Amino acid sequence: MNRILIRGAHARFPHLGIDRKADVLFEPGRVLALDPPAGAENGARIVNAQGCWLLPGLVDLAARLREPGASYKADIHSEANAALLRGITHLVIPPDTEPVVDSTAVVELILRRAREARGATVHVIGALTRGLGEESLSEMAGLRAAGCIAVGNIGRPMANHALLRRALQYAASLSLPVHLQSVDPWIGADGVAHEGRVSALQGLPGIPETAETLALARDLMLVEEAGVTAHFGRLSTARGVAMLAEAKARGLPVSADVVMPNVFLNEHDVMPFRAAAHLKPPLRTVADRDALRAALANGVIDALVSDHQPHDRDGKLRPFPSADPGASGLDSFLGLGLKLIQEGLLDVTRWIDRAALAPRRILGIGLPELSEGALPDFILVDPGHEERLLPETMLSRGRNTPFAGWVLPGRVLLAAIADRFYLR
Repeated sequence: MNRILIRGAHARFPHLGIDRKADVLFEPGRVLALDPPAGAENGARIVNAQGCWLLPGLVDLAARLREPGASYKADIHSEANAALLRGITHLVIPPDTEPVVDSTAVVELILRRAREARGATVHVIGALTRGLGEESLSEMAGLRAAGCIAVGNIGRPMANHALLRRALQYAASLSLPVHLQSVDPWIGADGVAHEGRVSALQGLPGIPETAETLALARDLMLVEEAGVTAHFGRLSTARGVAMLAEAKARGLPVSADVVMPNVFLNEHDVMPFRAAAHLKPPLRTVADRDALRAALANGVIDALVSDHQPHDRDGKLRPFPSADPGASGLDSFLGLGLKLIQEGLLDVTRWIDRAALAPRRILGIGLPELSEGALPDFILVDPGHEERLLPETMLSRGRNTPFAGWVLPGRVLLAAIADRFYLR
């Protein structure tokens, strides 16, 4: 039985002007009909979707899948499938794998493994420089030809201003978007928490606000000079938000995202030495968190990301300063997004935009369609379901989350992307 009829769902596709009850008939690889005529469902499996939402598949702009380089923590198969089962139909891998994504061989390996996994669609960001180092540019044209959707320095601060300038100019000449994570390589280089009263009380070396804002000021100036389209990942400070807003007001072709922990948590959540909350960028002040939330609501920040970084158990059992930074984010991405709706920060339309549509526009991939012949790219969610997030029931191989024990709304009943689908 290949055909599936989703019956009676509340379809929410803002870009299509659809916000109503609808039926959708599809088969792997093809939408057959929106609101099919009576009898068209003969032989199809019926999914009763009363009370459920049919939405565009979620898109995560930053997810380390730990392959290549650290497959003892996770791998493309485990994480791409976990993502699909949690409603994420597109994942983006930053270039800081091991080896770095600076050759066509690495790109081809990742994309081949992703096809074999048959989970979420995986996109790859290539490295701006060889080895994400400070000496020479990567072969960006070759990386694009191999399948890279953008290039960037995500995960590795860059100190060589002249090299970064040339890299941005080269990317602009190829009309290739860049994804940047603005971090000064020296200020706060040994830090493990936000520099402030909380880190001082715990005797933890700090990462000051200027570690982000100095690098962001430089990057914005070089982006403007090069005329390149740029996405800034993982903003964490109120001042950084203000700088981005000013750049957008001047018409720079820039966008930005924020990671879920920085939207919900603050520097106090690292106490007492909670390794699960050892993150980079660090959890910052309440004022920073509130500025990030406001920017997410008003659109200065375009997208939500999980910044998925699965670690093995030993990596988080070490003392806070030496614990591996980062959190596993795929399992909580949907629930935390729906929680933003519950809290009144976002309405449903804005949440869909920040978690599904804006990321597609940033990546330059098409928005989901429901017309006959379109590729399926949607999820069916029960928004009324609530479930406690427990490490032992997480689908990712990484069980490291600062949200353990939180009760989160939402459950994915169906997820479909191209010829792959999951049905609970």
